[in-house]
Amino acid sequence: MGPVALSISSVLLIGLMAILYLTQLGQAVAANQKLQDYLAQQATLRRQNQDLVYVISQEQSPEYIADSAKTLGLVPADPKIVKMLTVKNLERIRQIDSHIQP
Repeated sequence: MGPVALSISSVLLIGLMAILYLTQLGQAVAANQKLQDYLAQQATLRRQNQDLVYVISQEQSPEYIADSAKTLGLVPADPKIVKMLTVKNLERIRQIDSHIQP
């Protein structure tokens, strides 16, 4: 191989390596951008989750439930008129299902 052919081969090889490097760099930048997007989405979802946990804790408070009941026109029952019903031979639920609320 002569010096001209060697020079052309070297330039082509360097060009090919540059193209491969830039391709890899582009893929790394794209992957980094996706990662940043996922991290931003995760932060947003965590904030939303914290907000929902706060709302749930507020709505489960006895004061909120009492205020909501009053808004709906409900009043506390008079203990003198409330009658208890006892069912004999009633079996207890042995397995607690997560869908059944106590």
